[in-house]
Amino acid sequence: MTGEAAADRRVVALTGADVLPFLQGLVTNDVLPLAKGRGIVWAALLTPQGKYLADFFVVNTGAALLLDLPEALADATLRRLTMYRLRADVQLAASPLQVQRGLGAAPADALPDPRHPALGWRRYADAPGTAPSTGPAIDWDAIRVAHVIPEAARELLVDDSYILEAGFERLHGVDFRKGCYVGQEVTARMKHKTELRKGLVRVRLHGEAGFGAEITADGKAAGTLFTRAGDHAIAYLRLDRATGPMQAGSATVTLDPAP
Repeated sequence: MTGEAAADRRVVALTGADVLPFLQGLVTNDVLPLAKGRGIVWAALLTPQGKYLADFFVVNTGAALLLDLPEALADATLRRLTMYRLRADVQLAASPLQVQRGLGAAPADALPDPRHPALGWRRYADAPGTAPSTGPAIDWDAIRVAHVIPEAARELLVDDSYILEAGFERLHGVDFRKGCYVGQEVTARMKHKTELRKGLVRVRLHGEAGFGAEITADGKAAGTLFTRAGDHAIAYLRLDRATGPMQAGSATVTLDPAP
């Protein structure tokens, strides 16, 4: 079975005796279980101030250890990982493997997307997947909107987003028991000592409003509109101002129940 091509991803091969301990000290999730065999972990790389730099999958296919990165952030992410590497026995090199993804019955060598069951499976193959000329056969944006799943360079903004506001805990992208990593102190404080007052949510729209439109409530800034699918969208909102109808462009915006 061949999946749909994920052309906006880059695959990097990881080698060296220190690869998993190296990543364990940097990223938000626990990657050490991948030493036991096949698996996939979604994690983020943060600034020391706890702000988002990149998210990616760390993958053990059984034959190779890989990073599955968003192409838009790949160069900057690899530069930062190289900067942190110092004397660790870690090598990062371009991989010829291609990312395929799909829904329904999965190939034997595929792995489930760890963020949410609705995202199906991911596969790392020598050939690219299918690429319909009219666009993706699967409406991934509609799935993301339905389950409030952020994407790099869209809802996840470099040096701006906080992962807990972006739903990483709900989507299995952060582990609070794994120990220290870059940005851990701020993330743990947000988890244990504060109540989140802003975050990504699903909203319903009546009318027209474009990506990035400002959302207002009673004339006050309340947030930003992101990916839209039909009459629903992902929005970043100040939750204390999302208690009634809001405006974005010519659209009326209302908060949807949590997914």
